[in-house]
Amino acid sequence: MIPKRSLLVFGTFLLSLLLYVDRTCISLAKDSITKELGLTNEHWAWVLAAFAFGYALFQTPGGMMADQFGARIVLSVVVTVWSIFTGLSALAWNLTSLLVIRFLFGAGEAGAFPGMAKVVYSWIPIPERGLVKGINFSGSRFGAAIAMPGIAWLIHAIGWKLSFVVLMVIGFVWALFWWRWFRDEPKDHQAITKAELDYILSNRQKVAPTVPLSPDAPAAKTTKMLASGNLWLMMTQYFASNFTFFFSLTWLYPYVKEKYQLTTVDAGFYAMAPLIAGAIGNIFSGWLVDALYRRGHASLSRKIPAIIGFALAGLGMLMSADQATAEGAIIWLSIAIFGADMTLSPSWSFCIDIGGKHAGAVSGTMNMAGNLGAAITALAFFYLPSTSKSSGAFFQVAAGLSTAAIVCWIFANRDKTITQS
Repeated sequence: MIPKRSLLVFGTFLLSLLLYVDRTCISLAKDSITKELGLTNEHWAWVLAAFAFGYALFQTPGGMMADQFGARIVLSVVVTVWSIFTGLSALAWNLTSLLVIRFLFGAGEAGAFPGMAKVVYSWIPIPERGLVKGINFSGSRFGAAIAMPGIAWLIHAIGWKLSFVVLMVIGFVWALFWWRWFRDEPKDHQAITKAELDYILSNRQKVAPTVPLSPDAPAAKTTKMLASGNLWLMMTQYFASNFTFFFSLTWLYPYVKEKYQLTTVDAGFYAMAPLIAGAIGNIFSGWLVDALYRRGHASLSRKIPAIIGFALAGLGMLMSADQATAEGAIIWLSIAIFGADMTLSPSWSFCIDIGGKHAGAVSGTMNMAGNLGAAITALAFFYLPSTSKSSGAFFQVAAGLSTAAIVCWIFANRDKTITQS
């Protein structure tokens, strides 16, 4: 019999895949939307940033809701809400309406990964968490990779507006499945075997019972989190990780298409390669995290994959700038995204380590900082070339942030939990 936690991981993999298909489709519809709404590239930079700001600002609240109300209801609601705004994107009539819809779309998506962190905390034994987080994040990269040629074809076939409606309906289907199948605690799942339940309960952190919050509890929890040096280190390094990765979701497709004079389909396939590399980086890093942990290197199991990842990310971004051919640029960008995505499994595993029963809020706060980096990426790629003497200014900044992130990991300490900070 297939373990229920394996089916759970498959469900969250599909969620992650859907999340990034819906997130990426806006970039693939850029030409159609900008032409129809009369937008410039500067307008488009703010459209991309609007999503990231909404996504970032609601990360911590989304994580707190998952901690308090459970991932069953939170993920069901989150997917339903973001799917509604995916469909509403088709109704945008000017720049302002599109900015508002994309901001709310980002806010709707915000609870997804913190909610999944809560699922991992409750259902996944500690020795399996690295690979599980790697699989979850690989879904997002495969989703974005599939979207590059797949959604580009769908938009060509039925138009960008109807394509967004199709994606909305798919989201509703996943939300219904999750609500009917998932339970917040393994013991409440009717189909789980006693052997699997015993294994999960004996190999995870103790789950404290959920109790109603007192009026001052959220403020107290936030104060304790923000007093944690570990959390600030995680926020800083995740800012750097997302600054590099978000480029592949936003500007990479139009960048290679315009710079190397590619067709729409060819640009889609080129832009797909770094995302597939990212998916492989996630799975490899997750495996490495668990392998090191099982050998008794609990601290190094988080540090080593992240440090290697940031070293590759910095190198890849530097070398990708000003490549003479699309192939050369994509090879180095694939190395960069592979490296940036190697940092995800250790980052989220580290937050679950130090967060414990507050894993959703802690990981959400880290993700908030990361997606502020994503928002700045959307703007920086447009503005940096016009304010710097070097055409590679964006790539140099990304490499510099990766170097700073390595320093953060050197000082990070997974044994100092939030309650001890």
